[in-house]
Amino acid sequence: MTNDIVAARDMLALRGGRVETIRLAPSRRTTSRVPSTEVRAPTLIFLHEGLGSAGLWRDFPTRLVARTGCPALLYSRFGYGASDPVPLPRPLDYMQREALDALPELLERAGIGDHILIGHSDGASIALIYAALVAAPGLRGVVSEAAHVFCEPVTVAAIERAQADFRSGRLRDALARHHGANTDVAFNGWCDVWLDPGFRAWDIRPDLESIHVPVLALQGDDDPYGTALQLDAIRQRIGSGAQIRVVERCGHAPHRDQAAVVADAIAAFIERCCDDMPETRDSPAK
Repeated sequence: MTNDIVAARDMLALRGGRVETIRLAPSRRTTSRVPSTEVRAPTLIFLHEGLGSAGLWRDFPTRLVARTGCPALLYSRFGYGASDPVPLPRPLDYMQREALDALPELLERAGIGDHILIGHSDGASIALIYAALVAAPGLRGVVSEAAHVFCEPVTVAAIERAQADFRSGRLRDALARHHGANTDVAFNGWCDVWLDPGFRAWDIRPDLESIHVPVLALQGDDDPYGTALQLDAIRQRIGSGAQIRVVERCGHAPHRDQAAVVADAIAAFIERCCDDMPETRDSPAK
C-alpha cells in the first residue's frame, strides 16, 4: 500500500531556528476521491504529542497519504527530534505561541496552501488554537486526537507518573532513541509546564467558539491523560461543526492503539473536507 509514497526529510529554517520536517507525497494518485484535474489535494499537517516528534508518528501518515492521495508534512517542534533546541523553562503559553507564531511561519516557508491539521495531544490543542485564532484561508479542517482544552487533575497525575518513569531512566532511554540530544529538553520542557501550579488555570475553551472549519475530535475510552470532559467541551463550544468520536479499547494514542479504525474515520473526514473545497484546474498542491 505504501510503495507509491515518496518521502523526503529536510531541515526547514524558521526565525527561531531549524525544524526537522518529513514530506510525504504519492508518486501517482492512489485514490479518485481527490481528482488532480478538478480539486487540489490539501496537505495533511501532522502535529505531534507533548513527547513526540515527526518520526514518532511511525507509518500512520504514510497510510493516510496512500488512502487519500493527499500529500503530508510532518515536523518536530523546536526542542524535539532533530529540530533545534529551546531554552528552558518553556513559557506556560507555549501551545498558544506555537499556534500563533511558529506554525503559520512554517506553513508559509513550506509553501503550503490548502491544508488539514492532524494533531495528537498537545499537537491537537495547538491545531485547535490555530483554527480558532489564526483562521488561515487555506485551512480546510482539523483532526483532534486526545486534545487538551483545559487542565484536568487526571492529566497532572499522569504526568507526575511519567516524571517518575523519566527519573528512573526507563522513559528517558525510550525517548532518547527519538530525541537524541533534545531528550531532556523535550521531556522537561513539557513536564515542567504541566506540573507548574500556574498552569492549572490554562483553558482554551472560550477560543473554541471561534472555530468555523470542520473538526473531527477523537479520544480513547481509556485515556489516562484526559476524561470525556475534553470531548464534551469541544462539542459544546464548537457545536454542529464538530464530529465527536470515542474510540473503544483505546488509550491516549488512538492512531496507534486502534490504527485501522482511526484511519477509516480520518480518511472519511478528509473526503468530506475535500468535497467542500472549490474546484480548480491547477495542478495538485505540493
